[in-house]
Amino acid sequence: MRIGLLTEGGYPYVSGDARLWCDRLVRGLGQHEFDIYALSRSERQEDEGWLELPPQVARVRTAPLWTAEDDGVTLGRRARRRFAECYQELAAVLCEGGGQASPEVAEGVPGEQEAPSADVADRFANALYGLAELARDEGGLVGALRSESAVRALERACRAPGALRTAREARVPELLTVAAQLERALRPLSLDWYEDDALGSVDLCHATAGGTAALPGLLAHHFAGVPLLVTEYGVQLRTHYLASADAPPAVRALLAAFHGRLAAETYRRATLITPGNSHTRRWQERCGADRAKLRTVHPGMEATRFAEVGEAPEGADPDTLVWVGRVEPAKDLISLLHAFAEIRKDEPKARLRIVGAPAGAEGEAYLGHCRALAAQLFPDEAEGVHAVGDNPVSFEEIGGPDAPTLAEAYAAGTVIVLSSVVEGFPLSLVEAMFCGRATVSTDVGAVVEVIGGTGLVVPPRNPRALAEACVSLLRDPERRERLGAAARARALELFTVEQNITAFHGIYLEIVSHSPVRRVVLNESGEPLPFAAPAESHVPGRWTGPMARVVARGGPTWATGTPVRATPPLPATEAAR
Repeated sequence: MRIGLLTEGGYPYVSGDARLWCDRLVRGLGQHEFDIYALSRSERQEDEGWLELPPQVARVRTAPLWTAEDDGVTLGRRARRRFAECYQELAAVLCEGGGQASPEVAEGVPGEQEAPSADVADRFANALYGLAELARDEGGLVGALRSESAVRALERACRAPGALRTAREARVPELLTVAAQLERALRPLSLDWYEDDALGSVDLCHATAGGTAALPGLLAHHFAGVPLLVTEYGVQLRTHYLASADAPPAVRALLAAFHGRLAAETYRRATLITPGNSHTRRWQERCGADRAKLRTVHPGMEATRFAEVGEAPEGADPDTLVWVGRVEPAKDLISLLHAFAEIRKDEPKARLRIVGAPAGAEGEAYLGHCRALAAQLFPDEAEGVHAVGDNPVSFEEIGGPDAPTLAEAYAAGTVIVLSSVVEGFPLSLVEAMFCGRATVSTDVGAVVEVIGGTGLVVPPRNPRALAEACVSLLRDPERRERLGAAARARALELFTVEQNITAFHGIYLEIVSHSPVRRVVLNESGEPLPFAAPAESHVPGRWTGPMARVVARGGPTWATGTPVRATPPLPATEAAR
């Protein structure tokens, strides 16, 4: 079958989100054909180029989210009226309440986000698809979405009776910011990806994230009836909430409402939804996803590169703790350093290795702060008056002399620590499990689901509890060994590439087998031909024979030829024989 793989800021680019699991998925399903539809996030990402693509990738189409040239489309009077009506309705739905993030939501707990009512959901969908149809008819809406009329429509909605109090207080600069963000999020409406020779011809669309990444799939479903599969290993809605946490209240409320409505519409139209863990699943259910559509599929990770370490766990330094990940505030290395100060009181020989690169400018600043704190908490120590002092905390990066590979970084310690205050699916924890290491983690995101009783879990932002758990493992080698062996067995059972590929292969077949034939077949006189799609069109392979004429509506690629003509009825005399 032909799969339309929809990505945002990731595959097939060499940097970005979800590129590794997408590449493994495509390579692991060589019996299918993939068309990649990718939205890029920055010019730098585009300049870095693509990963090497396997032969089953038939084509790649890309579009930038970070910029959009004016399409030069000038709307006529009737088109301007259509645009004003649809955009005004969209803005009105956003201003009427809902979609605001509580502090709990910003921390990652889906406690206050409610799914919109059926009436609100229908109004949002009608406005969204109305804009999409107008963009298709006119050749794009980039200019219209940037126009003064869009800002004025947004302002009228904010000032209308019944609008949110925060929306009514929006000033012109805030309205301009919201209009610009909406224009960016709605850029996929102006793409030419939804015709019969593009997404209209695939057997199903697989969106690798929610939000803007899934929008082309929504439009392909709307225009051509293509079934949509949505996979979320992180929650895009939560990402938008966190990104707008410092924005003015009006901007935060309106953008939260838009992304909440878009998430609800995506879940409503999707044939199946595959969250990567129970934490993501709870978010999706809270935002309106039907439980019957949800199938948890854990991320697949490459286990072979950790096999050597996992099969020989006894080589670790019994006094060394290791932390591996991206250095950023959400990882809460400050609490880890304070916990290590407590650990050193009970275990003076203990050492802590922090292995990872900073995530952007914020990560660089945070790393500097951590280094300064480590120097303050642990002055360089020396065994004697003539020895050079040595700090028990080291900061390293993968590829350095002490940690040439990721597997060797995990191999250096006997206990792996995760100290995050915000976490989605903890990849570093799974890698430690592949290595057969005992772990101490904070109870955030999907940590408990991943660990499943094979490691110690403590509350976040609690250095004392973190220290006590680490000390208990440092002092009990037999317990470390038992937990490490159990963790490795669990990871090999649940989190390998093979289980991920097998799960998606079955889901693809299930979706296509339940999807109606989306094409019209005509006989020689131009009349619809009943029962023209033979049963074998649902089986991979090419089928030949006398051809009928097919009106392309995006049928399966292994049945793109017209189906075998039905055998004409025999004359009565022939039938009598």
